Amino acid sequence: MMGCEHIRNIKLMPDATVTALVDPVPESLQWGLSTLGSAAAGTRCYSDVGALVAENAVDAVLIVTPNHTHRAILEPLFSSRLHILCEKPLATSVADARWIAEQAATHQGVFWVGMEYRYMPPASRFISEIKDGRVGKLQMLSIREHRFPFLRKVGDWNRFSRNTGGTMVEKCCHFFDLMRLITGSEAVRVFCSGAMDVNHIDERYAGEKPDIIDNSYTIVDFSNGMRAMLELCMFAEGSEEQEELTAVGDVAKLETFIPRSEIVFSPRVPLGAPKRVERTVVPIDESALKAGTHSGATYYQMRAFLDAIQGRGAVAVSARDGLRAVEIGMAAEISAREKRAVSLAEFA
Repeated sequence: MMGCEHIRNIKLMPDATVTALVDPVPESLQWGLSTLGSAAAGTRCYSDVGALVAENAVDAVLIVTPNHTHRAILEPLFSSRLHILCEKPLATSVADARWIAEQAATHQGVFWVGMEYRYMPPASRFISEIKDGRVGKLQMLSIREHRFPFLRKVGDWNRFSRNTGGTMVEKCCHFFDLMRLITGSEAVRVFCSGAMDVNHIDERYAGEKPDIIDNSYTIVDFSNGMRAMLELCMFAEGSEEQEELTAVGDVAKLETFIPRSEIVFSPRVPLGAPKRVERTVVPIDESALKAGTHSGATYYQMRAFLDAIQGRGAVAVSARDGLRAVEIGMAAEISAREKRAVSLAEFA
């Protein structure tokens, strides 16, 4: 599904062409070819990434595979000079994520971690206004995602934490990445209360019950004294807004709502004085909206990735960023299971 979203967005880029597809599942290759449509003519298909590397027929590779396969896929790619975009999460364990980050540090091509949420236009605007000091000194950050349950994936791989890293890694690495970006600081302590309470309870796969969190509250303390909170609910598909981001500083409060794509600015006023709330709708390119399910973010991220390859921009989401997001997510998973606060120093 996400691979096809990337294909639709690459088709919008005048300076990029899909020339090869790699997948061990024939049906998935067919989905990709169908998404390419008339552009599929001449597209090479492979069942493993080693064959792609051996033929040296491409400039860049996008890894959009089950989370637990990332390290094995990256091993032959790190022996090449190919530019790489690896979808989130970087890996399903801190050890594998650290290994990838170490390899990426000396890789001769661009290495980019797919963190689309940074590139949702309302989220990008929200981040830039905080960085510009509109809320004053940032003190509190909260993120809420109320959404639908995990979708069905090939082989039902996303029903088990051993394949995903757990919901707090698989899904919430996006939000932990945003927290780091917005606070400009590193996490030092995580407390998460979460469980699987509604979704997947009656599902069985080869007799095995899924073990993925479907709702949680997570508090993250940062080294600069800021704190952030994530509220996740994956059985709230009736909600009009899927994501809500709120930042509160000593001068004002700033909010954004997605998919409404609205920014709300609320400066502090004396008690009893009239409110001075400002509302702004952030525009999103219609073609980008139609090409994906992330409020246009996949398009804007792809454009930034191509600019980095072509020397017109810097790498914005490094393997180190991907590692840090996995660390926070894994700390949240441990915290939820063991019902205790987890220090990030435990991963040192």
